[in-house]
Amino acid sequence: MIVEPVLRVERHGNVALLTLDRPNRLNAIGSDTVALLHDALDSIEAHRSLRAIVVTGAGRAFSAGADISELETLRSGADFSRFVQGLTGAFDRLAACATPSIAAINGLALGGGFELALACDLRVAAPTARLGVPEVKLGLLPGASGTQRLARLLPAAVAKHMLMTGAPLSAEAALTHGLVNAIADDVVGAALELAGVLAAGPPLALAVAKRLVDEGVEMTLAGGIVLERETVSGLFETADRVEGIAAFVDKRPPVFTGR
Repeated sequence: MIVEPVLRVERHGNVALLTLDRPNRLNAIGSDTVALLHDALDSIEAHRSLRAIVVTGAGRAFSAGADISELETLRSGADFSRFVQGLTGAFDRLAACATPSIAAINGLALGGGFELALACDLRVAAPTARLGVPEVKLGLLPGASGTQRLARLLPAAVAKHMLMTGAPLSAEAALTHGLVNAIADDVVGAALELAGVLAAGPPLALAVAKRLVDEGVEMTLAGGIVLERETVSGLFETADRVEGIAAFVDKRPPVFTGR
C-alpha cells in the first residue's frame, strides 16, 4: 500500500511552502510528520536560494494537535516524554532556523498544532482561526514548548488563562494580544506575500534579527545591548551591507546575496 506523505513541500519562487496534509484527521501531528519536517528543513538549509518558509495546513485546520492514535499506543510517562521530545526537537529546529518562518493559520491550531505555529517567527491567521492549548481538559498540559513560548509571547495572565481553562483565542483576540501579526481572508496568499518581502531582504541580517530577539529576551538589558553591538558590527563587514548602502545611494532596489 502506498502511503501519501503527511507533509507537502512546494517551492514558490524563493519561498518554501510546507503544508500539513492529513485533512481527514485535521492534520494531526505524529512522528511521521516530525521526520518529514526535519527532511524539509534539511533541504531548506542546503539551498541558499530558499529564503523564507510558510507553514500551513490542508483543509479546514492548520492542525488540531498531536496524533491521538499514536498517543494511545504509549504506555508510560517515559514513552510520552520520548514522543513530545520528538515534537519539541522539530519545533525548536524550525524556531532556530536562520531562514525566517511564517505560520499561515487557516483554521484550528490546537495543542501540538498551536505549538508548531508558535515556533514560527510570524503568524497570519484567517478570520475563523482558533488558537488554543486544550490539553488541560485531558488532564495534561502542552509538552512540546507550548507553556514556555506562550509565556514569552503573551501577558502572563492571558497565558495562564489559556493553559488552565483550555479556552482558545479567536483570531481577533490573538491579534489584539500580538500573538498573530495579521488577519487575512486568503491566509496562505497573505503569508506568501509577507514571505516574499522577507525573502527579498538581507538573509544575514534577518538571521541576526531572530537571534537578537530570541536570545536577548533571556539576557539582561546590558547583556542584550552588548550582543546587539557585536552582531551588528559583524553585519557591517558583509557584502549585503555594501549593496544595501549602494542601492540606497543609487535609488534602486537592493539585490542581497546573503554574503
